[in-house]
Amino acid sequence: MEKAPQTGISIPTPLLWASMAFVTGILLAAWLPFGLGLWWLFAGISAAVLVINILALRYASTHFAAVVRVLTNTFSASFLKSVQKHSGRLIFAALLLLVMCFGGLRYLATQPVISPEFIAAYNDNDLKMVVTGVVVAPPDERDSYTNLRIAVERLRPENDIQHIDVNGLLLARVSVDAEWSYGDRVVVSGFLRTPPENEDFSYRDYLARQGVYSFMSFADASLLEPDVGNPLLAAVYKFKTGALDLTYRFWPDPEASLLAGILLGVESGIPQDVRAAFNDTGTSHVIAISGFNITIIAGLFSALFGRWLGYWRGMLVSLFGIAVYTLLVGADAAVVRAAIMGSLTLLARQVGRRQDGINSLAITAGIMALFNPHIPWDVGFQLSFAAVMGLVLYAEPLTDWFVALATKRLPEATVQRLVAPVSEYLLFTLAAGFSTLPIIAYHFQRLSLSSLPANAAILPAQPPIMIVGGVAVLVGMVYYPLGQAVAYLTWPFVVYTIRIVEAFAVLPGGLLVLGEIPAWTVILFYGLVLLLTFKAAWLRHRLPNVRPIAVFGLLAALTMLSWQAALSAPDGKLHITVLDVDSGDAVLIQTPEGRYILVGGGPSASRLSNALGRRLSLFNRQLDYLVVASPQEHQVAALPRVVERFPPQQVWWSGNVNASSSARYLRSTLSDAGILIVEGETGQRFDLGEGAYLEALAVSERGAVLLLVLDNFRVLLPIGLDFDALDAFEMGLEIGPVTALLLADSGYAPLNPPEWIDNLQPQVILLSVEAGNFEGLPDEAIVDAATSYNLLRTDHHGWIHLTTDGQQMWVEVEKNSDQSQ
Repeated sequence: MEKAPQTGISIPTPLLWASMAFVTGILLAAWLPFGLGLWWLFAGISAAVLVINILALRYASTHFAAVVRVLTNTFSASFLKSVQKHSGRLIFAALLLLVMCFGGLRYLATQPVISPEFIAAYNDNDLKMVVTGVVVAPPDERDSYTNLRIAVERLRPENDIQHIDVNGLLLARVSVDAEWSYGDRVVVSGFLRTPPENEDFSYRDYLARQGVYSFMSFADASLLEPDVGNPLLAAVYKFKTGALDLTYRFWPDPEASLLAGILLGVESGIPQDVRAAFNDTGTSHVIAISGFNITIIAGLFSALFGRWLGYWRGMLVSLFGIAVYTLLVGADAAVVRAAIMGSLTLLARQVGRRQDGINSLAITAGIMALFNPHIPWDVGFQLSFAAVMGLVLYAEPLTDWFVALATKRLPEATVQRLVAPVSEYLLFTLAAGFSTLPIIAYHFQRLSLSSLPANAAILPAQPPIMIVGGVAVLVGMVYYPLGQAVAYLTWPFVVYTIRIVEAFAVLPGGLLVLGEIPAWTVILFYGLVLLLTFKAAWLRHRLPNVRPIAVFGLLAALTMLSWQAALSAPDGKLHITVLDVDSGDAVLIQTPEGRYILVGGGPSASRLSNALGRRLSLFNRQLDYLVVASPQEHQVAALPRVVERFPPQQVWWSGNVNASSSARYLRSTLSDAGILIVEGETGQRFDLGEGAYLEALAVSERGAVLLLVLDNFRVLLPIGLDFDALDAFEMGLEIGPVTALLLADSGYAPLNPPEWIDNLQPQVILLSVEAGNFEGLPDEAIVDAATSYNLLRTDHHGWIHLTTDGQQMWVEVEKNSDQSQ
């Protein structure tokens, strides 16, 4: 939540009206089918009216009348006197119309001209294109691909040697098996397409607002030349990459990914379920860089540099720091809006003038629209603009109402102590939530009924997260051990934030799902609310004094540290957790002595990292062993990025390293890190302590079949099972009864025949598969064959946790928690 800007409605400044006129011109240009010629005509008429009225005001009536009569011989003296009398208002109106026309012209000037020199002219043909260009933004790394934004220089058909010089931006989706950087000159090949759109979301419009009109999926990419971008931006992005790397080294997931979003604006690593919890509770603004972050940054810069360099030099350095931070986190609409308003606040303080919130907000919108005329359609900009407007208009009246109400029942000293935290963590949330409600309902067709209490519960923890977390990263760049020590202080606040949000997300009735909301209802809502607000004239100038709740934060920190220590301590039992990582297998084993072994990995780095981060100790995030049980793409795609965050001491490898590109990339990553790799062989056995062991029953080019044993407890993990192994095991007769069986390949029928299941006689069948698997897994025949057993599926139950002492087994699942013995 952003701190409330200075409130109050003074006489609107000319810049406010000009900003509103400019944005209105942009909206009209997008809505009306007028061409450039018509907009220039309107601009010329407005300019003529402006000049005439300036002359009327500038010269005496007799001289001006004489000139006009000579030129036109049509105007009467009374008309000329009327023009002179109202010329001030006419000048203002003509000036606004002229600015509005410039807004329309600015919007039309950004519309692409599809010519042979523009890359979009080559979209949607059947020729595979080879495109050369420069990466102009930090690579956007996802679980299974990386997005590269490329400023195109030239292209050619794949079967042609003649290049064509072109311009424009291209979004290319390439493999995650290579590392890319801002400023790389690259060659990508693939089919150029117009970005897709459907009934729910238009990726085409989303990219068009960023100047991207061409899209290349499944592109092959190669590096031509590094470091050809802007040196200043390259330095900023290099700093960001280093900070992001430290973030994942300092903290486990999902805390690391949340901090990456809060501190650096990198949200791609946040697990899907965590993101959904923040969305459903109306707390997603915490993840996104917003005015709250900029307010803290501006305050820190102003305090530090002002004390060291003096007021004016400190202000200039602070403004530069805000600009660098804005570039660092991606400079999206909400960040730029917050940065401009933060800069205006600093300037206003230096010149001794109080900032007027409405004026500053409108001017900020005008400046942003000048540089990017597509900004009014950005949802982030709309939400950010509406939230600040709500704070400007309603923060002070709500605070005054609370003070008046509390004073009747509490001593004045108590009220003064309560007013700051109640305003910041409750009333300001209410103000911003009320003003953004129509936009959320319109775009997302849902409303969070738990938003107010959820925000009130987590907002006190956000300043420590930003300040201490940012200090940890900066200190860690200079001296890593000291940075890690500071990072430990931040972790409990981040855990608290995530756990509270997840708790509110599962409350029944916390989310109200709506149907489609007409746009006119949103406009009508804001029109009526603003009319009533301005008519009431509630606003007075005020600067809130916000103080953190230190005792609350300390108690939360101690609680989280205590629970983390208790939950991560070994209990003498064997723990097996089938992690929910989509359609792949990832099994985390905790030995009776407290060692951790990860078997497999799955396709999703964010989901695997999230699952491991929730289970491994904050103070020791190393895996004792990584077992690569299959080198297939869907089994190892997550591992190259995850082993950087949770490095294993040793790796046991089975299967052909060339079975997939991710397997080759993983092998290279492990070798570069100097991690010992042991080649798997049939019959090898891992001693897990207390009589437990993990044995490789079979090893082939496809991977390994593993058996986990503790006394009478036996779990079969056939992750690398093939048909030869099925025959060698005589459909399971050679293995004998098992306690639990993991189905191979997400329930692929040929590798899980009914005879295999019946001969193994499992008490529990485990299935790792994503909901709505695009291959239709698990096969219906497998589900039918497992009906007589206890079938637990990650798509239905989430993670599945088995605990045993060798004699008894306890089963726990994430959803519809159930324990059986």
